[in-house]
Amino acid sequence: MNPPRLIVGLGNPGTEYAATRHNVGFWFVDQLADTLKVALAPQSKFFGLAGRAGERWLLQPGTYMNRSGQAVAALANFYKIPAHDILVIHDELDLAPGAIRLKQGGGNGGHNGLKDIQAKLGTPDFWRLRLGIGHPRSLGLSQQVVDFVLHPPRKEELPDIEHALARCLRAWPKIAAGDYAGAQQQLHGKAV
Repeated sequence: MNPPRLIVGLGNPGTEYAATRHNVGFWFVDQLADTLKVALAPQSKFFGLAGRAGERWLLQPGTYMNRSGQAVAALANFYKIPAHDILVIHDELDLAPGAIRLKQGGGNGGHNGLKDIQAKLGTPDFWRLRLGIGHPRSLGLSQQVVDFVLHPPRKEELPDIEHALARCLRAWPKIAAGDYAGAQQQLHGKAV
C-alpha cells in the first residue's frame, strides 16, 4: 500500500465548534501537525488550513462539514493525489467513544463530510480513520443526532476519545509507512 499523501481532518470551522464531537478529525490533525512540526496556515486555493511535511499534506477544510469535499478535491486535484492515497479522519456515531476503525472505501453512513468528499472525488476509495463518539441512543441520551455531534463530549466520554487520539498518534508511523494492516492490528485491538 502507498503511504497517505493527504491527511484530512474533518470538522466545522470557528471557535463555537472547536470542542464539539464533530471536530475530532480536526483534533487529530492538530496533534499530528504538532508531532510532525508542521504549521497549518490558511490556503485559499485549498479552502482551508493546510501544511506540508515533505510529500505529505495535512488539511483541515475551512468549509462547513457538508462541503468538505471542496477542499479535499481542490488539494488532491492540484497535486494529482489519487483517492487511495488520501486518509480522512472523522467522528463516527456507530462506534463507542474511544473506539477506532481504519478502513478503505465503503459507504458514508450518513456522514455529510464523507458524502461530500465521495461526491467531489467521484469515488469512495479513500482511507478513513473512524474515531468513535457514540450515538445518543446507545449512550442513553434523547438528543437528536445533529444536536449531539455539535456539542462537546460529556466529561465521562472525553478521556476515552482523548485516549483514542493518543493511540492513533502511536500508530502513525505504521500509517505513514503505508502499513495499514499493521496499523489496523494496533488500533482495532483492545485499548492499552
